[in-house]
Amino acid sequence: MTEDQVVTALRAAGCVFAEDEAAALIKAAPDDSALAEMVARRAGGEPLEQVVGFADFAGVRVRLRPGVFVPRVRSELLVREAVRRTAEHAVVVDLCCGSGALGLAVARHRPEVTLYAADVDPVAVACARDNLAGRGEVFQGDLYDALPEPLPIDVLLANVPYVATRHIPLLPAEARDHEPHTALDGGGDGLDVFRAVAAGASRWLTPGGVLLSEITEAQIEAATATAKGSGLRPEVVSDDDLEATVIVAVR
Repeated sequence: MTEDQVVTALRAAGCVFAEDEAAALIKAAPDDSALAEMVARRAGGEPLEQVVGFADFAGVRVRLRPGVFVPRVRSELLVREAVRRTAEHAVVVDLCCGSGALGLAVARHRPEVTLYAADVDPVAVACARDNLAGRGEVFQGDLYDALPEPLPIDVLLANVPYVATRHIPLLPAEARDHEPHTALDGGGDGLDVFRAVAAGASRWLTPGGVLLSEITEAQIEAATATAKGSGLRPEVVSDDDLEATVIVAVR
C-alpha cells in the first residue's frame, strides 16, 4: 500500500489524525502484507498503539499487546507525583499495572528502586513482564492477593479502573471494544476498586508510605473521605493541561 492509500483508508474509517497514523503504521510494518493487515485493524477501531505494538509514555517506550489497556497521557501526572515522593532504594508497587507503564516510567527516574507490579488479567501480566524484564517482578492476582508477603511498600501506584459502570457504554469505541472492562469498570460510582485498595493500604504501606491513584474531579469528595476512613491522610493534585486529577494518600 502507498502512503496515500493508507491515509485514504484511515480517513474513511474516521481517523482524525490519518496522516500521522499512516506514518506510524508504515514505519512499524515489516512488509506490505503486514501493513495492509495493520491498516485493516486500525480501520476496524483497534487502538493505534495496540496495532503498532507500543506506546510512548512519560519518557519510556511501552510494549503493548492486543487487548491490553493503553497508557493515557494524563497518567503522566501519576508518574510525576510518584517520582517526587520516591526516595532512594524505595519499594514501589504498580498495582492494577496493565502493561507496567507506570512502574517502568517511575523506574526510569528512580533506577535504584525495588519494583513490583501486579494485575488480575493474564494478558496484561504477560505484557508487563515484557516491559519490566530485568527491572521488576510481575505477579498475577486480585490486588494485594497477588503480592508476596511481607512486602513493605513505600510508594503504591494504583491506577485502578474508575469509570462508573453506567458510563462504560459512553466511552470511545477504542476503549469500550478493545480494552478489558476489568481495566475500566470501577462499579456504581467508579470508586469500588479504589475503596478496596485504600482499605488495605495501611497494612501494606510503611509509615509515611504513600498511595497514589487517578480519579475524576467529580470523585474528589468521595475518594478523600474513603482515604480518611482508611486511616490515610489525603491530598489532591490536579493538572489542567493533562486534564488529570490524582489523590495522594499518606499513611
